[in-house]
Amino acid sequence: MQTYRELFRVPGFTSLFVASSARTAASTVTGLALGTLVYSATGSPLLSALVMFGPSLAQLAGASLLLSAADRIPPRAALAWLSLIFAAGSFAQALPGIGVGAIFAVSLALGVLSALGGGVQYGLLNEILPPGGYMLGRSVVNMSVGLMQIVGYAAGGLLVTVMSPRGTLLAGAALYVLSGCVAYLGLPRRAARVAGRPSVAQTWRNNRLLLAPVPRRYVYLALCVPNGLVVGCESLFVSYSPRHAGILFACTAVGMLAGDTLAGRFVSRRWRDRLGPWMRLLLACPYLVFILHPSLALACGACAVASVGYSATLMLQQRLMDLTPNRLSGHALGLHSSCMLAMQGVGAALAGAIAGWTSPAAGITVMAAISVAVTLALAPRLRPAATSQRPAISPAPEPVRPGP
Repeated sequence: MQTYRELFRVPGFTSLFVASSARTAASTVTGLALGTLVYSATGSPLLSALVMFGPSLAQLAGASLLLSAADRIPPRAALAWLSLIFAAGSFAQALPGIGVGAIFAVSLALGVLSALGGGVQYGLLNEILPPGGYMLGRSVVNMSVGLMQIVGYAAGGLLVTVMSPRGTLLAGAALYVLSGCVAYLGLPRRAARVAGRPSVAQTWRNNRLLLAPVPRRYVYLALCVPNGLVVGCESLFVSYSPRHAGILFACTAVGMLAGDTLAGRFVSRRWRDRLGPWMRLLLACPYLVFILHPSLALACGACAVASVGYSATLMLQQRLMDLTPNRLSGHALGLHSSCMLAMQGVGAALAGAIAGWTSPAAGITVMAAISVAVTLALAPRLRPAATSQRPAISPAPEPVRPGP
């Protein structure tokens, strides 16, 4: 599979793409609204960063309790119901008089469920695409994330100004409803990939199996830690420049869109292996300029250039799939998504704490420097030769249900 036309001819891909896009737009709009609402109520950079990215920490609980269900429940119904639950949560956060504590409680509960949603969505993506099509398909989904974030942050900034943060949360709830309807009406009915009932014990067994081989463990570390630290930089945009945070977020989305387009469509497998280390460094290095308190134009340029480095995550996801048996693809991708988002929550909390002690600009610079250091430390174990073999994962595979 080499072209976008072939990709969108795959049954079910278009509906999955549209549902994912609507869900991304909803999370972008609601995240900006929540960050603005909490910052207005408390004046705290830490709380503002945590309400936007902190619920990602709850994904660790979801990864520990729910992920075995990612390969054991019908994906269409799961994606539809999860979108409706998120719509209800956003509506609850928009209710007049709701306190900051209740807003955080709802966000954390939705964060737990997000772990399951990521596993179901990307497991289904890997299932419906033909062999060799995951890289292109995931790049297109990532491109939609970038595009929807551009639109979402721009529209969210406008809606926050015109309608207030609570009105913007209602708009996000409507987008979640749209995502659920598209998933239920547009996706084909498919049986679960693996037979059996999901359980916490099975989730823990699969997690241990996935993290046991050293090559795959280092891929997980590279996918989660540097990325999370850089998101810590982004979590300080609201406190760094409250008036222009939407513009900074939109610039990061532009850079991510450009990087995923180039990596997914135009860069060969050979060049992906060569460019991967440099893209991982590019993700953090431009943020070091914030130590100089740059002008808005320079800050926007740095954010856009840095976000091109998110394409390294796409390259590492393909390597993760090469190292993982298909029957655990949903669980493996859900574990990656949960750990990555949890590390983003850690990064947001750490960045908010540093900014509270110093300043938002210093917090961005420190988080970028730590990300660079971690990337350099992991580099020797991420060379292609170190992760070229697919390790055995289980002596006795579980029964797999045939597809429709």
